[in-house]
Amino acid sequence: MWTAARVATLIGRKFHVSYSVSGATRLMHRIGFSPQVPARRVAERDEQAVTAWKEATWAEVKEPGRPAAATSASRTRQASLADRPKDVPGADAE
Repeated sequence: MWTAARVATLIGRKFHVSYSVSGATRLMHRIGFSPQVPARRVAERDEQAVTAWKEATWAEVKEPGRPAAATSASRTRQASLADRPKDVPGADAE
């Protein structure tokens, strides 16, 4: 499913124009698109064509994923009250 963020990214990559997510949403509505998801797959679906499209076109369009090393525990650690300086307001509340 296409999201406004992906549409904005695609517009930026293809046309070198920057759109915010809300701007991309408004643009899509202005030209007649609305977010829709099919209820089911059609019986005439050509799986080979879908696979070829995913390998050729989707690989070019999709956003790159984050590397596994970027989600380390040290970057997401929450600060505790013990880490807080003693001279700030609320430091004595525990």
